[in-house]
Amino acid sequence: MKQTASCFFALCLFFLLSCCAFGESGLPVLEDVTEEKGGSFSCSFDGVRHRFVLDLPDQTENAPLVLMLPGYGNTAEAFRSSVHFEEAATPLGYAVAWVTGAPDPNSPASSVGWHSDASTEGNRDVEFLVSLAAYLQDAYALDPTRCFAVGFSNGGLMVHRLAVEAAGSFSACVSVAGLMPESVWEKRPEEIKIGFFQITGEKDDVVPKNSDGSARFSRAPAIEDVMAWWAAANGLDARESVLFEDGSVLTKNTGTDGPQQVWHLFISGGRHSWPGGQFRQPDANALILDFLETQLPFTETPDPGIS
Repeated sequence: MKQTASCFFALCLFFLLSCCAFGESGLPVLEDVTEEKGGSFSCSFDGVRHRFVLDLPDQTENAPLVLMLPGYGNTAEAFRSSVHFEEAATPLGYAVAWVTGAPDPNSPASSVGWHSDASTEGNRDVEFLVSLAAYLQDAYALDPTRCFAVGFSNGGLMVHRLAVEAAGSFSACVSVAGLMPESVWEKRPEEIKIGFFQITGEKDDVVPKNSDGSARFSRAPAIEDVMAWWAAANGLDARESVLFEDGSVLTKNTGTDGPQQVWHLFISGGRHSWPGGQFRQPDANALILDFLETQLPFTETPDPGIS
């Protein structure tokens, strides 16, 4: 009987260890990276399967990396086919990885998405994205000092959390139609060093705003307050505004003590969507690349630690 119990325990231990690999820090590491077809990959992290699509520039050595995070229920492939960010980014030398999230382990019926809530248990998405970036940087000799994340909707919520918790691994993040979760807002530091660009639609009914009073009915902070904090926490005291033909306004916060900048594009008449330059609206892809070009490399190799 004792021998049977010992064998059962050994089998359980083997199963647990085989499901998740751990690095020297004790954190899970990316594993089982498999190319399934041209540019499409699958991988595992902490026992969770993910898929990503990779677009590479002609020269990958020291190229910057952009992780693209779709909204809830959307896949890397679908996000890529609707946004086409790689068409503008790879000719400029950027590597672009489109990443599919995963279902919520606490909700079996959920679709793929990102665990942007910092107050609840769920998929370890911050660590996964840091590990994926490190893997791609090593595999393709990409520049670890120029690593960016761009997210839409639920992916935009995720990059707010990513920027707060993994500023040592990313030099800038971009949120399109994403809010900052209340749990992330409550844990925000007084000071931080990471560039941030927010794109908000005037009529977006998901992102709470002071401008239309919707923040009064939301537990999440008003996006105007969030952007004021991003600028202040980065120590940025200079501000300029650019007015577009359609009435949209781009506010740029800059400083003299580092490369970080904080931008906020307020789309006139914009809704919960990715601005594509139609109807005289600003082109999100072009402005995101303009923003990333302002983010100079770190002065030294970043610390990949996660707060």
